[in-house]
Amino acid sequence: MAFTKLSVPTSGVGKGTPATPTPESDIWAVFRALRDTRSLFGLRPGHVQTLQAMLSFLKPGHGDTVFASNDEICRRIGGVDERTLRRHIDRFVELGFMKRHDSPNRKRYRVKSSEGHSISYGLSLTPLLARASELLAAAQEMENARRDRMFLRKQILTRLAHLEEADPESELTHQVRRVLRRKLSITDYRALIDKLEAHCEQMSTVVDVPDTIKLPANDGQTVRHHSKSKEEQKDLETASNDETPAVQTLTTVCDQATSFATNSLRNWLDVEKHARTLAPMMGIHESTFEKAARKIGTQKASCAIFIILQMSSRIRDFGAYFHSITLGRREADFNPSFLLERLSRS
Repeated sequence: MAFTKLSVPTSGVGKGTPATPTPESDIWAVFRALRDTRSLFGLRPGHVQTLQAMLSFLKPGHGDTVFASNDEICRRIGGVDERTLRRHIDRFVELGFMKRHDSPNRKRYRVKSSEGHSISYGLSLTPLLARASELLAAAQEMENARRDRMFLRKQILTRLAHLEEADPESELTHQVRRVLRRKLSITDYRALIDKLEAHCEQMSTVVDVPDTIKLPANDGQTVRHHSKSKEEQKDLETASNDETPAVQTLTTVCDQATSFATNSLRNWLDVEKHARTLAPMMGIHESTFEKAARKIGTQKASCAIFIILQMSSRIRDFGAYFHSITLGRREADFNPSFLLERLSRS
């Protein structure tokens, strides 16, 4: 049913002068645009079905006026009553998408003179087609907004997945997922993203997170627990931090981080790229990593990611430790080479 028309000369009711040709346009593209933007004009699906049925009566090269009777239009719609059809037509006339050209006896037909002039009595769709640019622009704007909402929603879901990996019991993630069940605007989605980013930033910059206290089976376990914490403190507070380890040493000792790499890590560029991928998975916000890279260098910041992941069984909060040894009070004592040597021996 898709065809191109609107190059047919028509004239106003009761006038004998030829009308200027209407610019060509795809009438069904205009219909689809109005269908997609019907909520902007307060139209319901029934209105759209009526318009679709009326457009189906138009024939290429025979103008843009519908001559079918109300009974024929109702039958083509699917059996709606005539009062409903009239209400729909009145609504289109009110919105300026349709115009009535009534004959003296209310019949719908066309008459032509010997010179080729014509008078059409019926339901003219010229106003609808004249607003083609407006409708197409509105439909494109709505489509852009829909795509933007989908894009923002995917960003939110990605952040939620990272947060849930770091803290499965987070109340914020449950709240955000409940909010996502509703139909949200672009402004609402952006507000949620800002809220999640602020929460991620807070998680990544918290220092001195208290360790969870576990009840030991006996006093011996308590002694071992304190000894282990002191050993970990010594590892990260070692002096002389000027040396940068070799890439092979880093990837060999820190096999936990290396195991997540999809490609071989041959140089520092590969290591830094992989570290940036691992950081969000470990609850370390990308802005925190960038601050650390600017302060101590990308190589040392990348080493910190690899070493922390290798020491995962001894570190409770990755984000807090990363901040502490790269931006916090232990930054001056952070020595990747020494830590790698200790890890290789252990």
